[in-house]
Amino acid sequence: MQAEGIGGISATASPTATSSGSVSNQAVQILQGTAITNTYGGNIQCQGPTLTTTGYANRAKSFGLPYEPFYMDPVYDLSDLNDDDVLDNPGDVLFFKKTRTAQKDNHNWNVGLSIQATIPLDGGLQERCKAAVDTQLKLQQQALANRRLDFEVSRLKHCGELMLKGIRFAPQSPYAKVCADVRINYPTPHTHPISVVPAAASSAANRTQP
Repeated sequence: MQAEGIGGISATASPTATSSGSVSNQAVQILQGTAITNTYGGNIQCQGPTLTTTGYANRAKSFGLPYEPFYMDPVYDLSDLNDDDVLDNPGDVLFFKKTRTAQKDNHNWNVGLSIQATIPLDGGLQERCKAAVDTQLKLQQQALANRRLDFEVSRLKHCGELMLKGIRFAPQSPYAKVCADVRINYPTPHTHPISVVPAAASSAANRTQP
């Protein structure tokens, strides 16, 4: 009780402790999928090594509620006009002043890159699959060449038959180039000379014969 009223000044202890903290948990989830499959026709499908890269950027913001940018701090009357070491108006508040709380929002950026590689364990299967792919591609190329040959022969035949009949595209027609490289070689006339024997000479020859 004596300590509280020494010299008329309030000496009541009022300790204040403030503790604050925040925890932010961030996680990046990688979803694994099937390997990339290449299909080449003929029911041939191959899966090769796959490299997957995933970029991510996360932002976190934390703040306290209620948001108080400042608080009103009391300013007490410490006047001692008679110099008796006793406050004239102990406990009186002259005014309140604004004091910043230094309360701020916390921002956190997290940027990174995730890389995942998928490699088949049996390399022999991959080699045999690639060999089957090469064979399938050759078959497709040969089938394409056969169709090209059929088209060119058919074009040659139809253009030649039409030319023999005197039917052709006009030179200014955009389709004239369809038969532009077709040529017709007419057969060369083949003749033999025939000798004519006069009738009188033939009768004399007949009479001289035994």
